[in-house]
Amino acid sequence: METLGEQPMVVAQGRQMKNFVPIVVFLRRNPNLAAIQTAIAETVTSSSGLTTVTPKTNRVIRTEPVAMSDGHIHAVHVWCGPTDDQPPERPVPGPLKWDLTLAEGAATVEYFVNAGMDATAEPTTGRALADDMPSRSLNADEAKALSLSIDVAPGRTYCTTWDFIDKQGTFRRVGWCARTAMEIVEDGTEHLIARAMNVVEEVSGSPSPQANLAHRILDGMSHPGVYRAIIDLTTWMPLKWIDDPCPYFNWRGRVQLHPEDLEHVAPRMREEIKSGMTSAILRLPGNDGGWVSLHVTISRVKLDEGIYGGVVTVRPPTAVELADAGLVTSDEISS
Repeated sequence: METLGEQPMVVAQGRQMKNFVPIVVFLRRNPNLAAIQTAIAETVTSSSGLTTVTPKTNRVIRTEPVAMSDGHIHAVHVWCGPTDDQPPERPVPGPLKWDLTLAEGAATVEYFVNAGMDATAEPTTGRALADDMPSRSLNADEAKALSLSIDVAPGRTYCTTWDFIDKQGTFRRVGWCARTAMEIVEDGTEHLIARAMNVVEEVSGSPSPQANLAHRILDGMSHPGVYRAIIDLTTWMPLKWIDDPCPYFNWRGRVQLHPEDLEHVAPRMREEIKSGMTSAILRLPGNDGGWVSLHVTISRVKLDEGIYGGVVTVRPPTAVELADAGLVTSDEISS
């Protein structure tokens, strides 16, 4: 039960995702509805699980909270059954949080495990949105998720299931849900926050042909030293890496350009992209400070009705390209 809205919503039954179904609709005339609602409310308030027996039906209700690392309760596991039964092994959701105002996120160990990531190697805070979008994969409704990352607003919900190849090369089916809302943060200001969870779904049989085909296409189109991503055309922020993330520059957060490029090159590119494509040598923030010169090509792509993003290709520039741009060196790039 997702508990971030005005009433609890069913977002998963076992390992099967549900698209924010109100609890009163899901349980309908279940005689334990009121008792289950009370158990959920008490679990959210206390941030701890409980076990209670319904006096009328002689059923036991067991709950477990799903808490984000900041203590915020994202959901409550609920099981109701005969008093002499034990609940089945429950899937463990992985909470995560994106501060869309600051363009940075935080995630839990459970989230990393569900997503097939190495929890010891991933930062739990200061994450970029692109850190949590599967790279080297394409999903059927991914354009919707990307468009919601560009056209942000409070009060939105999103539920989906994605098939992808994780960072260990394993096929994985993961469901996740998210909700946006305005929240007061530590400094007292109001930020737009997306709170979400992921759950590993059951995979029966072989991976879907579409998933295999998409993975083969992306592998076939990749080239050493060339990195592709989908970006927000307003902020230039990477939303999803199509290849492995580019190691040449610091792409997390809201990408900054060299002041001279911001004044002279960026306006020309923003005008050209309206016609479909643009390219330039841009100086981007280096991983250890300073600037690194990269050849950047951006193609405009429609993600949803009235919402456009950009497919960007990044690579080291040639000596001729650097000279044409009036630059001497590509600075910090190393193999």
